[in-house]
Amino acid sequence: MPMWQQSKILHQGAEAIVISGYWMGVKAVLKMRNPRSYRHPDLDRRLTRQRLSVEVRVLDKLHSSELSCPSLLDVDLDKGWLLLSHIEGETLYDSLLSGKSGFEEIKKLGKLIREMHNLGVSHGDLTTHNIMIDDCKSLSLIDFGLSKIAPEVEHLGLDLQVLNECLNASHHDFEGAIDVLIDGYLSSSDIFSPSGKEVIERFNSIRRRVRYHA
Repeated sequence: MPMWQQSKILHQGAEAIVISGYWMGVKAVLKMRNPRSYRHPDLDRRLTRQRLSVEVRVLDKLHSSELSCPSLLDVDLDKGWLLLSHIEGETLYDSLLSGKSGFEEIKKLGKLIREMHNLGVSHGDLTTHNIMIDDCKSLSLIDFGLSKIAPEVEHLGLDLQVLNECLNASHHDFEGAIDVLIDGYLSSSDIFSPSGKEVIERFNSIRRRVRYHA
């Protein structure tokens, strides 16, 4: 890739590898989708292209609406990579564990999630690893590889359930964190249908189903 200088690997997962570096001298992040050897190469390329196309549309939609997330710098759908702006700070996961963040930031996160949902987008992998926080306590959402546009209410409820499971598993010291997050979620005005109240009702329904099957 021209004008790209690699620095270090940030994350290597099943879906993609994420690398920090510089693009034209500016801090940036390269995200490369991993090929799936168990799929036919033509099918794998087609599915990767479709998935990246959705991610590109989501990033463009959120960024144009000034929701805090990475901006898209470059993309190659055929080769399966995205080049994104660098988000300063650390993950909310690390910030909560260190005690630098707490209930105030969790409530702000609830409001930010509702703002994303109001734009007709679900995240798909909403954990504290995929939320950045900077020195000014501003939050940003990252990693939209499993996101959806015009999602059903079930997808919005699942966003909250995934985060609820993350809070319970990784941040159990913050007892009642999900209730604080819901307060923040409902503090944002309804623009996109379904309403915030409907999403919370679906989230509670999903929670009950999970407990029942557990």
